[in-house]
Amino acid sequence: MGNVVHGQETAELKLDGKVYQLPVIVGSEGEKAIDIRELRSSSGYITLDSGFMNTGSCCSSITFLDGEEGILSYRGYGIEDLAENCTFVEVAYLLDHGNLPTREELSKFSQMLGKYAMVHEDMIRFFDGYPPNSPPMAILSSMVNSLCSFYPEMLDNPLENIDKMAARLLSKVRTIAAFSYKKSMGQPLVYPRHDLSYCANFLNMMFDSPVKPYEINDTVVKALNKLLILHGDHEQNCSTATVRVAGSARVNLYASISAGINALWGPLHGGANQAVMEMLTQIHEEGGNYKQFIAKAKDPADPFRLVGFGHRVYKTHDPRARIIKKACDDVLTALNISDPLLDIAKELEEVALKDEYFIARNLYPNVDFYSGIIYRAIGIPTNMFTVMFALGRLPGWIAHWKEMWDDPDWRISRPRQVYVGPKRRPFVPLAERTGNE
Repeated sequence: MGNVVHGQETAELKLDGKVYQLPVIVGSEGEKAIDIRELRSSSGYITLDSGFMNTGSCCSSITFLDGEEGILSYRGYGIEDLAENCTFVEVAYLLDHGNLPTREELSKFSQMLGKYAMVHEDMIRFFDGYPPNSPPMAILSSMVNSLCSFYPEMLDNPLENIDKMAARLLSKVRTIAAFSYKKSMGQPLVYPRHDLSYCANFLNMMFDSPVKPYEINDTVVKALNKLLILHGDHEQNCSTATVRVAGSARVNLYASISAGINALWGPLHGGANQAVMEMLTQIHEEGGNYKQFIAKAKDPADPFRLVGFGHRVYKTHDPRARIIKKACDDVLTALNISDPLLDIAKELEEVALKDEYFIARNLYPNVDFYSGIIYRAIGIPTNMFTVMFALGRLPGWIAHWKEMWDDPDWRISRPRQVYVGPKRRPFVPLAERTGNE
């Protein structure tokens, strides 16, 4: 596991009258873990941890997260500093290279993004094969997986071309996402432009039209940069763990990222901001009485829950939500939008920030709540929300795949289980079976 630091203390485990000394690993921010890698071979026991909520699968130098204190940092840099002072391209470089780029490095990286922005023309035909209402995430995952057929040079020596592959993925996924939207709308494709920044280019590909040229709004571009930065990485979440698990079998980067996209597609993971807008739509369609839904959320006998409040990891404010709230306010002001769903969202936000019920339970608006509002305000349809999440999370996935591939303690992922099925029983020939065995 690379730079693992074993502390002076050990943990004692008593099993069947024997005492086992288990090493304690200490992370750079003081996190402690009991190293159980030799437990089964020495004792015959395994551990059981549903959902791996208390199990560390690796040592990583990419992201630090403290849910109790509301801290998030990439490569040692606070998320607040990165979101305020960097573009998404800078942060993508940081995640994938370990350091913030110099002017020269940023220029070279940006040029690579521009160079690889186009999608092979043969791939464009793939879009025509999907039914009109195909989920954008299904299109995205399959298109990313197909990239290894068009760019096979990575298959021989993956790490030799990793910088090129990272730039290619970051640039082409943006184009694929915009093209999938255009196809779903039945509109002509808008090709990338070399004179636009990463986020401005994406927005232009999404919304430019021969009959209505898209006007790039700096406030919107700035907000999109922040959103992508905030989603850049989040430790060993479901999709990142999926990328690592797939990659541990020495699957190529494109296939591993495709697996991560499919994991992110789940409504309990990347679909949260989409669920926020669906909840707001439900409130609006039922008369807009948000107070009634707040009462339902407080009722312990009612299964209804407000989506976009609280977080599984953060036990206090989500640090990303504090950042994006300001961007959300700026976008709504700049665009001067009148939208009943956004009005309901602002009412819910105000209640959650002041109501003792929500405060006592740390049910503050999270990043998914605000991101959904911003995406709706700038015109991104609900079914594209998770695609936007994938676009932001892409550099984190790449960084984890590279780190896993480079790890001298790499092992193919192979979790154990505790079998609870029938005990070994005699085989019964077909002619003798009564159905009661």
